[in-house]
Amino acid sequence: MKIIVVGGGFAGINLAKGLAGDKNFDVTFVDKNNYNFFPPLIYQVATAYLEPSSISYPFRKLFVHNGNIHFRLGEVLSVKPEENKVVLNNGELEYDRLVFATGAETNYFGMENVRKNAIPMKTLNDAIEMRNKLLQRMEKAAVCKNSRERRKYLNIVVAGGGPTGVEVSGMFAEMRNGVLRREYPELSTSISNIYLVDGGDAVLAPMSKKSQKDTYDALTKLGVIVKLNTRVVDFKDDIVYFHNGETITAKNLIWAAGVSARTFDGIPAESYGRGRRFSVDGYNKVVNTNNIYAIGDTCIMTGIDAAFPDGHPQLAQVAIQQGTLLAKNFKNEIKNKPLKTFKYNDKGSMAIIGKNKAVADIPKPEMHFKGFIAWAMWLFIHLMSLISYRNRITTFYNWMVAYFSKDQSLRMIIRPDKSRKKDEVTSGVS
Repeated sequence: MKIIVVGGGFAGINLAKGLAGDKNFDVTFVDKNNYNFFPPLIYQVATAYLEPSSISYPFRKLFVHNGNIHFRLGEVLSVKPEENKVVLNNGELEYDRLVFATGAETNYFGMENVRKNAIPMKTLNDAIEMRNKLLQRMEKAAVCKNSRERRKYLNIVVAGGGPTGVEVSGMFAEMRNGVLRREYPELSTSISNIYLVDGGDAVLAPMSKKSQKDTYDALTKLGVIVKLNTRVVDFKDDIVYFHNGETITAKNLIWAAGVSARTFDGIPAESYGRGRRFSVDGYNKVVNTNNIYAIGDTCIMTGIDAAFPDGHPQLAQVAIQQGTLLAKNFKNEIKNKPLKTFKYNDKGSMAIIGKNKAVADIPKPEMHFKGFIAWAMWLFIHLMSLISYRNRITTFYNWMVAYFSKDQSLRMIIRPDKSRKKDEVTSGVS
C-alpha cells in the first residue's frame, strides 16, 4: 500500500513509526521543512534558552534505517482524488492512501495589521525571528535617550492566555527581573511592562479552576500584568488596540491567540468543519472522500467520541494517539481485520510558568499539582517527549546550566545576509 503523509509533526511521525519496517507499506513524507521540531518548546528557542537544534531533528536521519519510509521536501498545491494523485510544487505523487497531518497555522482573525506587525509563535522560524527581533529591540532601547520611546521597545504584549502565552510571559518576566537587568545596565532604571491579554475570563481556559487561579497568582507575583476579557482588535504605529477602547504602547505584540487549519484545492468544501479543519469519521477518514485521511490538529471528529462530542482539543496527545491508531488500522485493513474507532485517552494537561513554578491536572484519578512538583513533572515529560536521545541530552544540559547559573549564554542575534540573493528553497505545509 502506497501512503503519502503530508506533514511531519506529532501525528505524522507517530503514523510513520507505526508503519516503519512493514514491507506492506511504502510511506512518503511531504513537508516544507527537512526536520521535525517539538512545538511545546519553541518559546524557549524564542527566549534564547535553547538552540533550534535542541528541539529539532532531520527526517532523513530519523528514518535512515527504515527502507519503507521516504522523504520529499515540497509544497502541496492540490489534490486530484479521482486520479489518486497529490500535486506538489516540484512534481506529483500517486497514492493508495493520502493522510493530511498538517497541523494548524496562526489565525489572525482577519486583522491585517496584526498579521503584518505582530510576532507569531507557531513554527521554529517564528521562534528564531522573535529572538532576533527582541534582542535587536533591546539593543535599540539601550541607546535610546527618550524615555517614552525606550518604553515602546521594552513593553511586551502577549496575546493569548493558553499554555504558550502563559509560558512565554513567565519566561520574559524572569528574564526581565534577572538576566536582562545584569546585562543591560543602561536599562536598570527603565520602566518596562509585560502584559498577558486574553478574551476569556481566565488564563489556561481548558484547565481546572485551581490551575487557572494558581497560574494567575504566579504570573502577577512575577510582575506580569494579566488583562482578561480583553481582545486585541488592531496593532499599528506601535499601539495595541483593544475592543474596549483601551490601548497599550509597545513595539512587541506576540501573537499566541489562535490557530486555524489549511484548506487544499481538490478537497470538497463539504469535507471541512469548524476552523477549516477536515471533518473526519471515527477512523479519521475525511468525509466525502474514499481514501483520504486527516489526523491531529488539522481534523475535527464530532459525534464519535462520547467524551468529546464537539471535537477533540488541538493537543499533542490527540495527534500522537490518532497517528498511532491510524497505523494500526492500516495494518488491520491489509489483514482484513476490523478497524477500531478513535477514542481519546486524556492523560492530563500542564503548563510551566517559571522556575519551580508550574501547574498540572491529571484527570484519572482527578489530581492537581502546582509549584516544584508540577514543574519537575513538566520538565520530565517534555524531555522524554523529544524525538531523539541527542535532543534530550542537549536540552537537559541547557536546562541544568540555566537552572544553577540563573543564566544562559545563547542570546546572540543571528540572521541571514539579505543583501545576497537567496537560493530558492521549496516551501510547503507542516
